[in-house]
Amino acid sequence: MFPLDRRTEFRVGDTWTDVTGDVRESEPITIDRGAKSESAKAGPSRLTLKLNNRHGKYSPRNPMSPYYGLIGRNTPVRVSVPGPESYLQLEGNTNSYARTPDAAALDITGDIDLRVEATADWYSPVSQALLGKWDSAGNRRSYLLRIIDGLLILNWSEAGTSTAFASHTLPALPRRAALRATLDVNNGAGGFTGRLYWAPSMDGPWEPIGGDLSNTPATSIYAGTAPLEVAPILASGVTPMAGRVHRAEVRAGIGGTVVAAFDARAQPEGTTSWTDTAGRTWTVGPDATITDRQYRFHGEVSSWPSRWDVSGADVWVPIEAAGIRRRLGQGQKALDSTLRRRIPAFGPLAYWPCEDDDGATHAYSPIETVAPLEVTGFRFGQDSTLAGSSALPAVEAGARMTGLVPAPAGTPNQWSVHMVYAVDSAPGSDAEFLSWQTSGTVHRWQILQRTGVATIRGYDVDDALVVNQAVGIGSDVFEGWQRFYFWVTQSGGTVTWRLDWYNIGGAAGGIGSTYSGTAGRVTRIDTTFGASVSGLKVGHLSVIPLASTGAYTSADHGFSGETALNRLRRLALEESSQIALSWRDGDTTTNTELLGPQRPATLLSLLQEAADTDGGIQFEPADRFGLAYRDRASLYNQPVALALDYTEPGEVPPPLEPVEDDQRLRNDVTVTRSGGSSARAVDETGPLSVQPPPDGVGIYDESVTLSLANDTQPARIAGWRLHLGTWDEARYPMITVWLHAAPHLINSVLGMDIGDRVQISNPPPWLPPGVIDQHMHGYTERLGLFEWALAMNCAPAGPWQVGVVEEARADTDGSELAAGVSSSDTSWQVAVTAGPLWVTSAAHPTLFPFSVMCGGEEVTVTAITGASSPQTFTVVRSVNGIAKSHSAGAALHLTRPAIIAL
Repeated sequence: MFPLDRRTEFRVGDTWTDVTGDVRESEPITIDRGAKSESAKAGPSRLTLKLNNRHGKYSPRNPMSPYYGLIGRNTPVRVSVPGPESYLQLEGNTNSYARTPDAAALDITGDIDLRVEATADWYSPVSQALLGKWDSAGNRRSYLLRIIDGLLILNWSEAGTSTAFASHTLPALPRRAALRATLDVNNGAGGFTGRLYWAPSMDGPWEPIGGDLSNTPATSIYAGTAPLEVAPILASGVTPMAGRVHRAEVRAGIGGTVVAAFDARAQPEGTTSWTDTAGRTWTVGPDATITDRQYRFHGEVSSWPSRWDVSGADVWVPIEAAGIRRRLGQGQKALDSTLRRRIPAFGPLAYWPCEDDDGATHAYSPIETVAPLEVTGFRFGQDSTLAGSSALPAVEAGARMTGLVPAPAGTPNQWSVHMVYAVDSAPGSDAEFLSWQTSGTVHRWQILQRTGVATIRGYDVDDALVVNQAVGIGSDVFEGWQRFYFWVTQSGGTVTWRLDWYNIGGAAGGIGSTYSGTAGRVTRIDTTFGASVSGLKVGHLSVIPLASTGAYTSADHGFSGETALNRLRRLALEESSQIALSWRDGDTTTNTELLGPQRPATLLSLLQEAADTDGGIQFEPADRFGLAYRDRASLYNQPVALALDYTEPGEVPPPLEPVEDDQRLRNDVTVTRSGGSSARAVDETGPLSVQPPPDGVGIYDESVTLSLANDTQPARIAGWRLHLGTWDEARYPMITVWLHAAPHLINSVLGMDIGDRVQISNPPPWLPPGVIDQHMHGYTERLGLFEWALAMNCAPAGPWQVGVVEEARADTDGSELAAGVSSSDTSWQVAVTAGPLWVTSAAHPTLFPFSVMCGGEEVTVTAITGASSPQTFTVVRSVNGIAKSHSAGAALHLTRPAIIAL
């Protein structure tokens, strides 16, 4: 391991090129990731190193450089060290796979057992194939294991053509996990049964995912000739997985004979073919790699400054690279409104958002072939109350709008017209709200509205009425923002039409009928708004060649009510050309926080807004270029990722300096819903309360505005933020590990990420007794030839240890010693000053023993007697090494009381 095999690579053109030989060995590579302090958010990752440049190789404009024209601003760079084992690195494309040819042993028609151990983004919205024999185009479908959007799916085919499946929602998984699917083709009850499992590794133990998936009749599996593939590339609509595969198995029979045993762990780096223990010969695709590299940084080099000494004999380039947040943070352009972003994806023939600035004289069209909407009586940029839109125009009574609609390809037999609008009050007489022309039997359509009545009229080319239908309407179509959705379809000589009103964010309703003739196509928008219409606002007028409302659904209210993870998922799909985003869901059975409307803002701001509202951590991963998010629930009750012992050399070198400060102290918290109400939470009593010293610490207030979906959320979130802000424990701004002195910790460190849990046992006697328990928020890493050090910025993990139903105990409202005790007394008299009595060991023996704290001493309570206060506690003393006397009135509480999670 030492000297450290650190590898630095630049992406030169389309190839990762090893430049390690040019990295100066005299100076360490330095990497910063995550937050620099407990109170800060994670910023861009940062890499610094120096390259020898005596031959001008790293001068981008030097024509003699072999990299001339191939390196420059934002050249990708990555840094890695060797890991404990090899794996198959997959890029998620059709050249990235491992394959073994079809064989009789793989043509399983009966019971089957598929297993894969991988490191992957399990909750990606992209459908990813993990393992299988599956060729959709060739109708050679046999069996396939895949994931999509947090679902594990087993597909099989009986004849190679049609597909059957069994699926369940994945639980919260670590990034490296094993998945398993079994199929009992004949369960003895006239049907089949599928079962899904997960485990920390393929060594188990296997935990069921959901219940049995059974149906009738019995089934079988097609014995196709497709090859068996890790990351199958021939499944229609399914992408080969991106990530790492460590092992995979196919078994004939449930728990039966292993007929394929893919195992990359022992293969040397660069291996392209080998034979497994079941006799299968595997070949790696051209874009897949067998490697043991563990990546410590992925980023971009923003500049290439050349430096040299006065002699010119020593020339170097000090490289500084950063993660994606640096580049995204440079831009100030806000993403368009959700309606403006979504509607063009549905292929409208014409679309005018009407989000133009005040002073505009016509409405711009984002479709190149469509001319602007000509208007009179419009004042643009006046009303921004529609959540899914930027500011829309106010329209005078009698105003007009006209716009030409290009012809669609082919002969249309369906189309739809949409518009959002709002008025101050319902007009007292019939007033035109929308009118357009077509090439069909109805030459001109017209929507009229007044108090209580809407009329839909259709005129032929001679201005004779073809459609004239009135319908009673409620006052709701004049309250707040509404949307017209008018559509027609033609079947034979019959045209079906319908008008629906959508109260945006609320109910819908409408009317429709038929007539004989042709639908034609929409040729022109031509509307003169009624003179009796008061306070009209309009926008997002579109003509779509489908009878579909999907272009507006949810986007019109800015996706209000969307969960934080769903917003991240949607933005990741919409902005896939800009950013690769992954996430970790800590509890798939519970939604992340519900967000308010997505208003126009920069991509980075919108991503951070979701993270801030949910309360998780957004950061840049080390093993790929992009962003990652771990939700709030993933921070609860997590296992220890790095266990350190202060007494072991190199594990906790100095400095280890606890800080008792007020950096994160907040005892008066107000949370406001953006566009809604507020809630306040205050700590009125206790050592960190708002009371002045010595009863408290005085007021430390905080006021935050968050994107929340409803007014029930601020109170909950204010309480949780108060809980975090008044956690009474020292923080450790720096915990250092010297891996060159403690190499046995390397594998644990390589498996860690931002937000993971670190514990230090056996702290020195001058620190509080007990284990130091922290979350890592960020770190600085130094990689030298003979040095590998990690300086971690940490915060207490205690407030994130929350109660689990039927496992956790709630603390009392108040208890104290009724009489003083010596340092050795094992029988204590405890008075309850508030709330119910403690449970007795006779009534609840299974709840004993448990641990309590008194004056800094932890004791184990083995029994409690007494039906009134004071009660008698039988205790074991000095559990944490502290043994002391305690006076009457000393407070007593559970060592680890149940905390209610947000």
